[in-house]
Amino acid sequence: MNTVRVYHGAVTLALRPLTLDDTAAVHRWACLPEACRYQVWGPNTYEQTQAYVREAVAARPERLVFGVLVDGELVGSAELRLRGRSTGEIAYVVHPRRWGQGIATAAARELVRMGFEDHGRHRVFATCDPRNVASAAVLLKIGMRYEGRMRGTAFVRDGWRDSDLYAILASD
Repeated sequence: MNTVRVYHGAVTLALRPLTLDDTAAVHRWACLPEACRYQVWGPNTYEQTQAYVREAVAARPERLVFGVLVDGELVGSAELRLRGRSTGEIAYVVHPRRWGQGIATAAARELVRMGFEDHGRHRVFATCDPRNVASAAVLLKIGMRYEGRMRGTAFVRDGWRDSDLYAILASD
């Protein structure tokens, strides 16, 4: 896996494979309550972040986890999970101080492109907490369609939550 440069308006970012050396940078957002508000993980201790990064690096090639860099600074992560022969699942997180800058949109768009062009997927999907309006907007912006709500799919700190399902097909 090589570094991929992505241009999104005024934002130029790079996606490159996450490495063990990225642990401290990942922890800068993984420890923040606002960064993981809608996630089943976090806020992380440093040891939890280390375990996540170790697992992400070891999971290749089925799970491709990238560091998202803007101006050389690691400001998020983006993931493409290859499921079976025809499906991919994307996920992303961006440091809260970088929210609203188009970074998640650019990273998500690139993950979808990779799923279709580099890995021959027929379908790429993502899920998000129904309360996460910003993430839902990203998924719609990159061309995904809302497919429905799955009930009680994840246990988050405040209890069981639903997940909204979004997807795009190669033919879309």
